[in-house]
Amino acid sequence: MKDSATPRLEGQVIDEQVEFTLVELCRVTGASEDELTLWVAEGVFDPDGNGPQDWRFSGASLRRVRTAQRLAHDLQINPPGIALALDLLDQIDALRAQPRRPPRA
Repeated sequence: MKDSATPRLEGQVIDEQVEFTLVELCRVTGASEDELTLWVAEGVFDPDGNGPQDWRFSGASLRRVRTAQRLAHDLQINPPGIALALDLLDQIDALRAQPRRPPRA
């Protein structure tokens, strides 16, 4: 009998109203505090709060961290490049969300 490997999908449903501290976000994503602090400095994230001990990240940040990790580790993109790529991905999402206009006659 042929044994075929079936890809396994994993996911988490996170309410966007949930907030994470820096430590909690590191624990959930496996990112280091240094990595997240560098990404905040580059503009990848804009947490609420005055400093790392006070930062609060939204639930949407979880998906953004995971995307940033893939860009950094899989594609070897540096932090400024990650910030740019995520901004461009946000713009693409915004354009896709706009209603389509019918073509002019």
